[in-house]
Amino acid sequence: MTIRIGVVGAGFIAGRHVDVLSGLDAVEVAGVADPRTDRAEVLAGRAGAAAYAHWQDLLDGERLDALWVCVPPHAHGEVEEAAVDRGLPLFVEKPLATDLATAERLAGRIDAAGLPTAVGYHWRYLDTLELARELLAGAPARMVLGAWLDRAPRVDWWARQVGSGGQTVEQATHLFDVARVLVGEVESGWAAGSRSPDGPGDILDVCTAALRFASGAVGTFSSSCLLPRGLRIGVELVAPGLGIWLTEHQLTVTDIDGERTIDREVDPFEAEDRAFLAAVRGEEDDVRAPYGEALRTHRLAVAVANAAADGGTVQL
Repeated sequence: MTIRIGVVGAGFIAGRHVDVLSGLDAVEVAGVADPRTDRAEVLAGRAGAAAYAHWQDLLDGERLDALWVCVPPHAHGEVEEAAVDRGLPLFVEKPLATDLATAERLAGRIDAAGLPTAVGYHWRYLDTLELARELLAGAPARMVLGAWLDRAPRVDWWARQVGSGGQTVEQATHLFDVARVLVGEVESGWAAGSRSPDGPGDILDVCTAALRFASGAVGTFSSSCLLPRGLRIGVELVAPGLGIWLTEHQLTVTDIDGERTIDREVDPFEAEDRAFLAAVRGEEDDVRAPYGEALRTHRLAVAVANAAADGGTVQL
């Protein structure tokens, strides 16, 4: 059976998904909606799909089997609720919202509906992350160091607090998600951040959090968007006799035998899209971040962001 997909949003991440989906067998991208109709038309054209100016028109105009929601953080809410009302399985790009209340409300609606869901924490599908997990199974991590030191993305909503929720919620959330997978849940912490006079927008442009995990491991997570290009983006883990540095593209392992670097072999975007499509079809379920699980990462990211703004304790 051919799965007919609707895509809400026509930015960079939506394009990654459309390129994957349009290349899969028994999948049809039926329509793309974005208020910037020029972008919607270009992206829809890449997949031979219809372009819409509003997601409501997409939902009304096409017979869909699933919906990919790839919108800026501030735009989450109404589109997911409309999809739930129609019984549409949902793939939602992270973060779930700029705040926690919106995500909690949507999680309740989605759970009550019992719909298949997935959230775009695509690092979970890295084959290198799986290798890291295997290595840590015999030597659990005692320290984790996460860093997202980069430039501010050149989209108008990103550097505004009301648009993105800030860098911690919009980008560093990937680091927290990886840490939850490899180290476990966070039980307490403290964070601080500041905004530079010449920084982008009104968001905190530097932030650091110190966290304690339920396992007893400790970690620090730092982010900044003041740089002209990416400097350091990834998660470093320290375990007895083992060091791990994981990025989106590589895994570097340091142990008694020396240092070795392994390139990823799996496209995580394709892997997560394939996994969700299998769930929609009722086949094997390899969705690694359904909405309820992603909400746990979002709670942590929002808690760190709130603490950084106040210079205080991470309230979990």
